Amino acid sequence: MAMANNKTQCFTCKQEKITYPCKGCSKEFCFTDLAEHKQILNDELHHITNEYNEFKQIINKRKQNPQIHSLIKQIDEWETNSIDIVQQKAQKCRKFVLESSETCINDIEMKFNNLSEQVKQIYKENDFNEINLNYLGDQLRKITQILSNSSNISIQQSSQSLISEISIISSIKLKLNRWKQNAITVAGGNGKGQQLNQLIHLLGIFVGKNKNIFIADCHNHRIVEWKYNAKEGQIIAGGNGQGNRMDQLNHPTDVIVDQQNHSIIIADRDNRRVIQWLNQNQQILIQNIDCVGLGMDKHGFLYVSDRKRNEVRRWLMGEYNNEGIVVAGGNGQGNQLNQLNIPTFIIVDEDQSVYVSDQANHRVMKWRKGAKQGTVVAGGNGQGANLNQLSLPHGVIVDDLSRIYVADWRNDRVMRWCEGKEEGEIVVGGNGGGNQLNHLGGLFFDDEENLYVADLENHRIEKYEIIL
Repeated sequence: MAMANNKTQCFTCKQEKITYPCKGCSKEFCFTDLAEHKQILNDELHHITNEYNEFKQIINKRKQNPQIHSLIKQIDEWETNSIDIVQQKAQKCRKFVLESSETCINDIEMKFNNLSEQVKQIYKENDFNEINLNYLGDQLRKITQILSNSSNISIQQSSQSLISEISIISSIKLKLNRWKQNAITVAGGNGKGQQLNQLIHLLGIFVGKNKNIFIADCHNHRIVEWKYNAKEGQIIAGGNGQGNRMDQLNHPTDVIVDQQNHSIIIADRDNRRVIQWLNQNQQILIQNIDCVGLGMDKHGFLYVSDRKRNEVRRWLMGEYNNEGIVVAGGNGQGNQLNQLNIPTFIIVDEDQSVYVSDQANHRVMKWRKGAKQGTVVAGGNGQGANLNQLSLPHGVIVDDLSRIYVADWRNDRVMRWCEGKEEGEIVVGGNGGGNQLNHLGGLFFDDEENLYVADLENHRIEKYEIIL
């Protein structure tokens, strides 16, 4: 009997041999050439590592020698020539340059440290391919470009007065968005009820690229999609009464859309499960979890907050046959930096940092990837209505400059906090002007940065248009 032919052509030597696949490049290699291919990948990793080390030296140099900046030298020269009259102006300009530089460098260093940890992890596990290397190289190029742009500041002088006036000009615009205070009702707003143009006690919301709004209509036990400019919504999940059948929901609290397969993922709170709906077909993803908030990062990981275990866990999409990984909390109920107390809504940023509405602690916590404890980025000064306080926060979102927006539930306002600041500022609501808000649920930005607010007790969604 002839021996079975299990040989294929090696990509490198082009000979028919027993081959082994490389998942990174999807090519087949014989045993000898596979080792050579692996060595090439190792060489590329060493090359990227060297570039990382060189970049770190540049950051350290910038941090250790801030006074060598040419702008500071120009400001000092101007100050000397103008003597006492202009010292106050000089100090103001100096402070601007140093704070801007420090803020930028700290942000770059934070991103760089995150990437460095990924490189260390690759070395430790010795498990990588071209996809990993391409990602690391691309991320390094991006932060290198940011560092190059960070010095794009210049001096502007005026000779109209006896003493030349100077000011700082920067092409780096610190965008501070504002929104019209009179909102537009884009879903609900027709009283409390079960009709398709009504909602009851809505919580989580998700706005798609086409501005369709997906709503966790909590007390109607359904998920409703409200198309752009529509007068009523359509039921896309649940709506078959309160219950635990596969086609039923029981007080859903949050919903997200998986852009890859166009399915919706639901936190089915009182059924203690996370369930996926795809073309009216249901699949339970996670069971026995007191879920409230959902999040998804760009790598396809699903994050779920558990209000009873006081933690947030992460799962890789499609791999739910395990307990997941704790990424925030998990150390019992409490108010320490490694604890949570009734976590609700969550959001995940580009660096896989998790922001958690720590409801009963009246604060928002940020947990960096792999951190053993979080940091307070909003509230944390007891329950109250002052600008440094929150009262039972619900929805939380983060903009592209890492500023945190919080639905301050009991204070009927949306707050914006810059990380590291002692106080937040009121964005909408809370001041008696415009449309009144009555207890807030989820928040969302669309692609144009319009702000959507789940106005919970008014059973509607309010859209606040950005002021351009």
